[in-house]
Amino acid sequence: MTVIIHIMSKIIEEIRKELIKNSDEKTRISGERYFKEPVKLHGLKSAVTERIGKEYFVQIRGKQKAEIFGLCEELWKSGYLEEAGIACNWSYYVRRDYKAGDIKVFERWVNDYVTNWASCDTLCNHSVGTLVEMYPEKIADLKEWAKSRGRWMKRASAVSLIVPARKGLFLTDIFEIADILLTDSDDMVQKGYGWMLKASSEAHQKEIYEYVLSKKTVMPRTSLRYAIEKMPKELKTMAMAK
Repeated sequence: MTVIIHIMSKIIEEIRKELIKNSDEKTRISGERYFKEPVKLHGLKSAVTERIGKEYFVQIRGKQKAEIFGLCEELWKSGYLEEAGIACNWSYYVRRDYKAGDIKVFERWVNDYVTNWASCDTLCNHSVGTLVEMYPEKIADLKEWAKSRGRWMKRASAVSLIVPARKGLFLTDIFEIADILLTDSDDMVQKGYGWMLKASSEAHQKEIYEYVLSKKTVMPRTSLRYAIEKMPKELKTMAMAK
C-alpha cells in the first residue's frame, strides 16, 4: 500500500511540475477575466491542460476506479482550475466502471471543491450526466441538489442534464428541476437551468416553449433568454414580450 501511495503521489507531483512548466502569466491574467469570483490559475490554455491530463492518464489506465478517484481528489484539493479540469476528465475516462453510488462521490466534489462555473460544468456535463443516463433513478439526487443552499450544487442539478436533454431524455424531470430553481435570485443558477431548458428545446421545442410561456411572469429574464435562445425568431419575440 505504501508503494502504491508513493507512486500515485509522484504522478500528482509530476503533473503539477508539467502544468507550471507550461504556464504563463499572460494566460493566467486573461483567464481570470472569465470569472466574477476569485479563481486559482496556473495559467494554461485549456487544450494544453487537456493534453497533459491525457498523457498522464496513460500511466494510470487500468488502475482501479477507486484509485483514480483518489488521484482526482488530490487534484481537486489544490484549488487550481487546471487541476480540477484534469480531475473532471479523469473521472469521465472511467465512465464504463461507474456504479450508481458514485453519484455521492460527485456530490461531495461539488459540495467541497467546486467554486466556479467552469469546474461545475465540466464535472457535471460529462461525468454526472453520463452516470445519470446509466442510472436514471439517480435523477432523484439531482432534485435534492436543486434544493440545496449552495449555488454550485443548485447549478449542478441543472447542468448535469445538459447532454441527456439534447438527446430528448428526462423532459418531466427537467421541468421538475426547473420548477425548484425557477425564482432563484443567483445568476449562476438562473443561467444553469435556462441552459438546461435550452438544451431540451433541441428535441422538445414545443414543450419547452409552452413551459416558458406558462412561467414567464415569474421566470427571471436571464433564464428566459437562455431557454429560448435556439428557437425561431418569432417564438423568441412572443416569449420576450411583456
